[in-house]
This record gives sequence, structure tokens and C-alpha cells, in this order.
Amino acid sequence: MHRKILVSAGEASGDFYASLVVEELRRVLPDAEFFGCTGPRLRASGVRTVVDAASLAVVGLLEVVAHIPRIYGEYRKLLAAARREKPDLAILTDSPDFHLRVARQLHRQGVPVVYLVAPQAWAWRKGRLKGMRRTLQRLLCIFPFEEAFFTRAGVNATYIGHPLAGLVRPSLSREQFFRKHGLAEGRPLIAVLPGSRRGEAARHLPAVLDAVERLRGERVLNLILPASATTGSAFFQERMGRSPIRVIEGESWDAMAHADLVLAASGTVTVEAALLGTPMVTFYRVTPPSWMAGKLLVRVPFYSMVNLIAGRAVVPELMQSRMTGETIAREARRLLADPVARAEMKAGLEEVREKLSQAGMPAPRRAAAIIQEIVEGQ
Repeated sequence: MHRKILVSAGEASGDFYASLVVEELRRVLPDAEFFGCTGPRLRASGVRTVVDAASLAVVGLLEVVAHIPRIYGEYRKLLAAARREKPDLAILTDSPDFHLRVARQLHRQGVPVVYLVAPQAWAWRKGRLKGMRRTLQRLLCIFPFEEAFFTRAGVNATYIGHPLAGLVRPSLSREQFFRKHGLAEGRPLIAVLPGSRRGEAARHLPAVLDAVERLRGERVLNLILPASATTGSAFFQERMGRSPIRVIEGESWDAMAHADLVLAASGTVTVEAALLGTPMVTFYRVTPPSWMAGKLLVRVPFYSMVNLIAGRAVVPELMQSRMTGETIAREARRLLADPVARAEMKAGLEEVREKLSQAGMPAPRRAAAIIQEIVEGQ
């Protein structure tokens, strides 16, 4: 039977995760047609674009205000397509400020909604739970502590494992990677990942460059920055002047896998580094008004997802005013020089990897099986 499925993702990571689920669904529902809000990965998997996900990618509590008129226009466009095409099911991925509103309207249209990547209601805005109970047919959680939280709140939630577990691995050996990029054997390699979006990367870069200069004053290093597709290498090259950091396009999994240490903006990349088992220093900075607003609203024991999954402080978190060149260099120096500290962190990262892999089958396959059951049960 011909099925129509609306798929929507607003962030690069959501676009990737949703594309993996679509690829699995094409295997079990070969006649299904997919359309919606897409990034490059969803488009490559054959999802017809109604809205470009790039138009929704804004970071920060207050930064989003200036973009509300445009985002509202895309919201109306997506819902108009849903009314016109009458999908059998919708898969909404991450971006809760946008997608929980979409879910409410789709529910009114009688469209079953499966939500992939749970909103962080365990950290803030618990008022969202009432609407989620009413409008979501199933919530698919990618972090192990989320299922119990949402189930207690009355949301039909299932932990499917993390989509990256089992996928994150290098494509080159260390020797091949070093040779490809002209890196010197025998020197420690530090991978620098200041952010996948230009705004956050620009905020983080001065402190990271300061940290690198401090470390270079003490020892000879290999330094590499794998630029994301959304920033591009030219963005960094224009801002880094004569920096010794070698900027490359992509290859972040290889860079992190073969690095002795990762300096990473808090986010998906830290989960990737944990899955690769590479020690890291995490950091993040937003505008001062966003930080003050967040401090009033967010209640979590840790900011880094790696530490939240572990339930303890496995990796250093240098947030806002604590994110300076001096503090980044201090933590990096400790992890490069102290084998006991490195071993302890690597053991903690292995615990995280095991928790993210314990769902029994690859997360996209489990998500597709749940979605198939819902679609075929209508």
C-alpha cells in the first residue's frame, strides 16, 4: 500500500538521524513516499523538500527572536503541505521549539506523530510534558536516562539507543591520516572542534586559539581542525591568520579517533568523541543575556551530555566565564601529561559507549520497526 510520511528535521544532527531512519523505512516500506523539512542528508535519502532545514538553524534563547517571522512562515508552509498531502504519519526530529508546535497542529489534523530525539524536558521547560502526552503517539529517546523520566510523566516513550552507536569509526588508519595531512609522527595530536555553526564557532575561537598558543609554548604538537559542512574551512582560515592549526574539510571522526585529545564545543561532537574513546575537554559560551536566562531556567547536574549519561563528571566542562584560554590549556595539559587521568577518563568514556549501545539493535532499525508497526496498524 502506498504510504505518505512527513519527515522534519531542523538541525544537522537531526537531519542525519532522521535520514538513517528513512533509509531503514525504505527497506521495510518500499512504496512509501517521504516529504517535509529537510537538510542535505534527508534530501540525499530521497525526502522531497517542502522547507529547507537551514532556515530553522538558530542557537540561543534570545538570538532566535529576530528570526521568528521567517521561522513562522516556514511553519505555515510545512503545515499547509500536511493538509494538502494528508500523510499517514509524521516523524519530527529534535528542534522542539518548532516541532512541538508542529506536533500540536498535526495532531489536530489526525496525523499520528512520532518524535525522534526527545526534548530536554528533564532539564527545563517541564510544562511541555502536558502537550507531549496529548499530541505524541510515540517518543523515541536516544539517551538511556530519558525513557524512565518521560514514562513517569505519562509520555509513551521508548529508548532506542543512540543513532551514532556502531556508526562512529575512522575511515583511515592513524598512519594514513597522518600521512594524508602532513602530520608529524611522535607528536601528540590535538583535534580542535569549536562548533558546527558559525555563530558558536566565532564565540569559541578566541579562547581556543589562546589555549593552543599556551600549549605550543610548552611542547611540540600536531593541531587539526576538521571544519563542519555548515561552517566550511574558509570560515576558520579567514579568522585564524597564521595559526599553526591545520584546517581540513570534514573528517571529524578520523581526526577525533586518532587524536590524543579533543577540544570540543559541548554538543553531539562530544558524544562522538566518547564513542571513539578519545579524552576531551568540553566548553561552551553563549551571549551573556542567553546565559543569564538559561541559568534561571535550566536545572541539571551537568551541562555535557557525556557527563549526564555517565551520571558523574567524566570530562571537564568549561562553560561561559570558565571558558578561557588559560582554563582550556590547564585541562588539556593535565590530560596530555597524566596517564592516570587519561586512563580514568577513557574508562568513563567506555561506560558511556556501553550505555549508548545497550538497546539491542541499531537505533535507526528499532525506530523504523516502531514506525512500521504504527503505520501498518492503522
